[in-house]
Amino acid sequence: MVYWEIFLAFFIPGILGYGGGPASIPLVENEVVRRYEWMTVQEFSEVLALGNSLPGPIATKMAGYIGYEVGGVPGSVIGIFATVAPSLIIMVLLLSVLLKFKDSPKVKRLTLFVQPVIAILLGMMAWRFFADSAEGIGLWQTLILGAASFLLIERVNIHPAFVILGAFLYGGLFL
Repeated sequence: MVYWEIFLAFFIPGILGYGGGPASIPLVENEVVRRYEWMTVQEFSEVLALGNSLPGPIATKMAGYIGYEVGGVPGSVIGIFATVAPSLIIMVLLLSVLLKFKDSPKVKRLTLFVQPVIAILLGMMAWRFFADSAEGIGLWQTLILGAASFLLIERVNIHPAFVILGAFLYGGLFL
């Protein structure tokens, strides 16, 4: 029964918490503190502080920790799954709809209109990253790292993960 409660405690906020993890925190608190009384407000705030100090999505970190506290490793797995399940279900449903209508002229036209918007958004994001990097480490180092990354990925065919790791090491050692 406790595993079902863990599932509900994180699945319901996942459905109702429009806006992602931070928007669902009050809903999770309601379930964990008030409904099931697994934690006090103080304990919940400590878990929230711990979750905010670690990288990654806050909702899944909290679900994993609280699920583990309540139900051990299976509780942790159930809590994390329940947190991502609403998004997963919606994505599968949307993908099935898209695949059903992929040959429709309207869907093809919509895809053609969406592609330039996505390209512009990615370009704006890349420009912001470039500007922040140039301001943070300097224009020349940004250009050198960018050019080196491009050459390693496009010309030498090194996997991007290794290029990112190399840039991370370079920043850690020299910056």
